[in-house]
Amino acid sequence: MRFTYDSEEEAESVLAAVQADNEDYVKTHLEGSSVVSEVLAGSIPSLLHTLDDYLSCLTVAEDIIEKRSRRAPL
Repeated sequence: MRFTYDSEEEAESVLAAVQADNEDYVKTHLEGSSVVSEVLAGSIPSLLHTLDDYLSCLTVAEDIIEKRSRRAPL
């Protein structure tokens, strides 16, 4: 899977947020402003569970980045 962001900084922030929970199930790396993810699973149910968890974490990271970018400067 490839998730592309507006900048390399955003991609790095997302990667840092989701990488801690990846363990051995999701391999991720940066390619410019994209986070590239490879999901590994031994069965279809395991794959679905891993994808659900990973996409939930990714959504939270993206929401935080979006809220930061909308914040007015002090």
